[in-house]
Amino acid sequence: MNILLIRPRPDKETIGLQHVMICEPLELEYIAGNIDRKDANIEIIDMIIEKKPLEYFIQKHQPYIVGISGYITHVNVIKNYAAQIKKIKPSCKVVVGGVYAEVLPQDFISENIDFIIEANGIKTFNTILNNIDNIKINNRNINNIDNSIKNTIGEKEIEGVYRVGHTNIKENNFPYNMPDRQKVAKYRHKYYYMFHNPCALIKTSFGCPYTCNFCFCREITDGKYFARSIDSVIEELKGIPEKEIYIVDDDFLYSKERILEFCQKLKANNIEKHFLVYGRADFIYKNEDVIKNFRESGLRAVIVGLESFKNEDLNKYNKRTSLLENEEAIKILQKHDVVVYGTLILDMDFSTEDFKNLYNWIKKMNLIFVNLQPLTPLEGTEIYNLYKEDFIIPKEEYEKWDLAHLVLQPKKMSVRRYYFEMIKLYYKITMRPQNVIKLIKKHGIKEVLKLSVGSSFVTLQYIKKVIRGR
Repeated sequence: MNILLIRPRPDKETIGLQHVMICEPLELEYIAGNIDRKDANIEIIDMIIEKKPLEYFIQKHQPYIVGISGYITHVNVIKNYAAQIKKIKPSCKVVVGGVYAEVLPQDFISENIDFIIEANGIKTFNTILNNIDNIKINNRNINNIDNSIKNTIGEKEIEGVYRVGHTNIKENNFPYNMPDRQKVAKYRHKYYYMFHNPCALIKTSFGCPYTCNFCFCREITDGKYFARSIDSVIEELKGIPEKEIYIVDDDFLYSKERILEFCQKLKANNIEKHFLVYGRADFIYKNEDVIKNFRESGLRAVIVGLESFKNEDLNKYNKRTSLLENEEAIKILQKHDVVVYGTLILDMDFSTEDFKNLYNWIKKMNLIFVNLQPLTPLEGTEIYNLYKEDFIIPKEEYEKWDLAHLVLQPKKMSVRRYYFEMIKLYYKITMRPQNVIKLIKKHGIKEVLKLSVGSSFVTLQYIKKVIRGR
């Protein structure tokens, strides 16, 4: 059985971080590493890297089944892929999954998509594969989502597959084999994150234990949080050749005891890696000793959800942190020579003065890397209903829901001016002479130029927004 697993290329309209980072498709590697059919011939195709069109790979591999995974920005791309696949090979079954499908599976309803996996992706995909010859697809009027979508094995419905009116129960453990990274061996040298190059991914926990009202992550696991054993994480790290490791947990800096156990077992197993993780400012602020220990065991960078330089905004987002904690966390990381990647939400009530004050704060804190995200209330999050009447971009233009486009109308300036202020702020940060010199000294001019070229593509996309005014 030929099985093709595809990671889609973003739409050209999406303002993409793929210009400064391309990470491995870990979710597809997990699927490949856990398929239990003995006759399975599995291929992973990364369309972000591939130059050939999708049609080429369908013709070449003649898949019996295709699995596609993506995010909100990929919804229309995936539907187009499915249409192309069915046109070339009508008998091919198309399965769609990923984190967005686990929260809003109905958005993938299409006459060209046979299965939408809503829960327990690995287990559900295997159930489909092991019963594919017996499955009856009682398909649907796609123009009426009230009609029930039923995927059945004989008369038994498949658990984990989206069906209108049915609730799939999500697992709260992860009893699966390690990902098959060999399936992307030909791409691995091209996977990187900023200056972490080449870079591999590992996931050690699922969900988020916090309740920020703008965050999509906790919706994926229905608010549950669970973690793998550190022993299993260490075992996986032993098989990863890359030195740069991006731990893609929604929050790795959560349990002090777990991090210290991780550090101890890294040393005991003589594992020397460089780690990039997500972490909250309040944890860093309260646990400098843990950060110091982790730094000695390989911590090199932390993506910190700073969100704002205003306490009132932090309270509005239910962040449960303060400006003081943000600032002290930054100082602690810098003190221990840990790179800070700060994420900041730009509210719609920002004035030109707010942009100026934000720059002054970033400058004061000596931040070099920031990700500026206009407030984007994604469907499924707590704040979505508060803003749903105010969207200036239709939900169906999924490719623009990238946390970079303006989906709400700014209150104190035009859309065009808001984009201009964002470009100006990015430029002032990245082109500060002190920042440029520091990066060249640390990474060399070749790597800095490479990142600058990638950043210029993102800037060009924003300039187009300024010109169009939308």
